Amino acid sequence: MRHTVGMYLRYNSRKKDGKKHRYWSVVESRRVGRRVLQRPVVYLGEVNDSQRKAWQQAISVFDEGTQCDQQMALYPGDRALPEHAEECGVRVRLDLMELRHPRRWGDCWLALELWNQLHLDDFWQDRLQVSREGTHWLKVLKVLAVYRLLDPGSEWRLHRDWFDQSALADLLDANFSLVAKDTLYRCHDRLLEHKTALFSQLSTHWRDLFNADYEILLYDLTSSYFESNPPFPDDDKRKFGYSRDKRSDCVQIVIALVITKEGFPLAYEVLPGNTLDHQTLRNFLDKIQQQYGKAKRLWLMDRGVPTEAVLAEMRASDPPGQYLVGTPKGRLSKLEGRLLEQPWQQAREGVDVKLLPEDGETYVLARSRDRAGKERSMRNRRLRKYLATLRTLRLERKRVPSRDELLKAIGAAAEKAGRDAAVVKVTIPKEGHPVNPETFRYCVDRKALRVRRGREGQYLLRTNLQTADPATLWNRYMQLVQVEEAFRNLKGDLGLRPFWHQLEERIEAHVFISFLAYCLHVTLRARLKNLAPGLTPRAVLEKMAKMQMVDVIFPTTDGRTLTLPRYTQPEDEALLLLKQLKLELPPQPKPRITASKKIEM
Repeated sequence: MRHTVGMYLRYNSRKKDGKKHRYWSVVESRRVGRRVLQRPVVYLGEVNDSQRKAWQQAISVFDEGTQCDQQMALYPGDRALPEHAEECGVRVRLDLMELRHPRRWGDCWLALELWNQLHLDDFWQDRLQVSREGTHWLKVLKVLAVYRLLDPGSEWRLHRDWFDQSALADLLDANFSLVAKDTLYRCHDRLLEHKTALFSQLSTHWRDLFNADYEILLYDLTSSYFESNPPFPDDDKRKFGYSRDKRSDCVQIVIALVITKEGFPLAYEVLPGNTLDHQTLRNFLDKIQQQYGKAKRLWLMDRGVPTEAVLAEMRASDPPGQYLVGTPKGRLSKLEGRLLEQPWQQAREGVDVKLLPEDGETYVLARSRDRAGKERSMRNRRLRKYLATLRTLRLERKRVPSRDELLKAIGAAAEKAGRDAAVVKVTIPKEGHPVNPETFRYCVDRKALRVRRGREGQYLLRTNLQTADPATLWNRYMQLVQVEEAFRNLKGDLGLRPFWHQLEERIEAHVFISFLAYCLHVTLRARLKNLAPGLTPRAVLEKMAKMQMVDVIFPTTDGRTLTLPRYTQPEDEALLLLKQLKLELPPQPKPRITASKKIEM
């Protein structure tokens, strides 16, 4: 179906108090088949066409020549200027109207609204003051945070392309000097010293806005790698270590994060890439206590994070720290006999648990049918690939591998199979013996496989909570998915990596800006949860991005150019969204008038 698109000016006449007024809009006209559909894009307001002073409507216009506001009344260029309007009247050539510089406005405006809801200007105003050279560091930080939230990328891309494609200059009353390349990098150097104070203030605002609960805290770690060439200085945090991104060939940093059950971050730390999980918890417990005071908090953690010594310290602290943590499955073998004596209790549909009190703690064995099916499917897939590789190596006829080549091939296949390779017994030829089906054999250890299948979908948890409700324990532990979601948002939606910086301090500042963008993200998510459930922050930002700002250009008959920056009218879907979020669009920006060549009439 053919679509023809055109833009033109259209006015609507309206009688008010016995007087006629004309209101102008830029209208998009589309020919769809035999029909012509029209949609108002930009509302311009009234252009005077009256000869009477009582009908005159003045607007405030910024004169770029005198650098001050003036009151002007606009009249069509095909009509004479009334005597009473000679001092303030301007005749515009409606027939020479142009639309220039379309740029994204709606999502930028919404991001700054989230910034204002958290009162971040109040926090940063004294900490990021305007420099002697006139650099407005607070506005630079706003640009960096909004850019990271909406369309993350490098600072060079922000400087080269993105800023001009956004309406941030209009919304922040700034110009391109705000995103000079060196300015963006230098802003990073001013942020890290305020990290602790920022999260303390944010926690207060989240409590006021959403009644956030800080009695249950979730703690976990992730890693983020660098595609760069070591070596680095000895004290640099970029080091090789266990990679959760499956990139053990790259140096990395480790990020430790504490959030509430609603996903609000309370603290984070950037650690060296070779940091082990169990080395971090004690410092974080002290950090949270120093920053937010002593309290009886419940900590949720995955297995591998707490150590026996730290858990004992938590139980002996004043007030005693509470915890609900995952436990390595190796401990299940020690408790299996006593757990067999305990009855299964239903936590919810598809999930059963067993409770085993032990030395002031309670061990919780949870069994999920959905998880069991997923784990069995994953194990069967890995085993099939591993066995297929072994079969191919054993029956190779065209080019029989040497013993060393066989060991390398088996090792590579076993690495892909992971722990499931242990249920396959492999017999390899002795050194100096040939490789053939008699010397190279394998078989599945069915007893070991049955043991593993019997534990599919099972979790062993450990807590010092004094509760016997299995549903409560299970549901609380499942809140750990909030930490995983936070890491997914940071790495995916907010583009934590790749890292474009070389200096360690700026790498940490980049992580800080990513967390600042995440604070805006989680604030929007909390508002949506109560006011527009079912929508994600990314979906809302994409809907708002359809609202653009354009410059409507009118030449005047006295040789000047009138520019009306106007954001487009929101579509019905965006209007409904704004109503649900209880947000009101701001007034249109002031017009600007500049000198130019005089137009002959």
